[in-house]
Amino acid sequence: MPTNRLRNQVHLHFIVFIWGFTAILGALISIDAIPLVWFRVFLASGALFIFLKVRHVPFDEHWGDLLKLLFGGILVALHWVTFFYAIKISTISTTLITLSSSAFFVVILKPFFGKKKFELYELLLAILAVLGFVIIFRSEKVYTEGILVALLSAVFVSLFSLYNSKLIKTYSGSKISFYELFFAGLFLSVVLLVTNEFSLEFFQLKRSDWLYLLILSTICTAYPFVVATNLLKKMSPFTIILTNNLEPVYGIILALVIFGEKERMSLAFYIGAGIIFSSVLINGMIKSKKLMEE
Repeated sequence: MPTNRLRNQVHLHFIVFIWGFTAILGALISIDAIPLVWFRVFLASGALFIFLKVRHVPFDEHWGDLLKLLFGGILVALHWVTFFYAIKISTISTTLITLSSSAFFVVILKPFFGKKKFELYELLLAILAVLGFVIIFRSEKVYTEGILVALLSAVFVSLFSLYNSKLIKTYSGSKISFYELFFAGLFLSVVLLVTNEFSLEFFQLKRSDWLYLLILSTICTAYPFVVATNLLKKMSPFTIILTNNLEPVYGIILALVIFGEKERMSLAFYIGAGIIFSSVLINGMIKSKKLMEE
């Protein structure tokens, strides 16, 4: 049992590292946030469809099931659109760090999803993470709009995590992932049709954009999406969200290496980031102690 728990933790950290690279790709891809996510979810759902067909997984969900998965897909679309838009109008570093406030929203929203009441240390760690976020907000006022959009993205990812923690009790992770990504694409298609964004030019992308989108949709979306959804069977949403706070650490390091001076922030920013990172370490130590006592 301890070996399985360690394997789950290692697997979680690996996909969080991949998610950190997602932000890099979002900055490298030249198209706007909504088209970017549209291509991402349809390419990823296509890859998952092939995967499920090869494994002879049946598609026999009822309309009631599809409606539940549709709502999850809308949350996915809203989270990713706001996430990539925040990157476009600010920086990778500020967006990723702001997204770490999702731990606070999980604690606040968890009782509304029928989960057990939060433990005191969860609330304290979430507040610690928010404190780090406040320091960052005050030190990077030039990116206020991007930070606020990223904060909205944090709300969506918290709702998405809690919602999927209920769905995973009934459906497999791969089926949830396929349907939610596909429905996210349908939702964004409606948005693009209403705003008259579809045109011949919409599909005429640079070769580099196509390459980055393929990497983003397969390695950074289809694979980690399935893994993260399945891990909800074995780990609490709070632990997953709090571990996801490592995403900015990985992403910021990658951004500094790739983009250099553009991603260099103030000392206060890194102090706030350090506080958020500390909340992850403390959570890990508390969880480890609890496991040893079981």
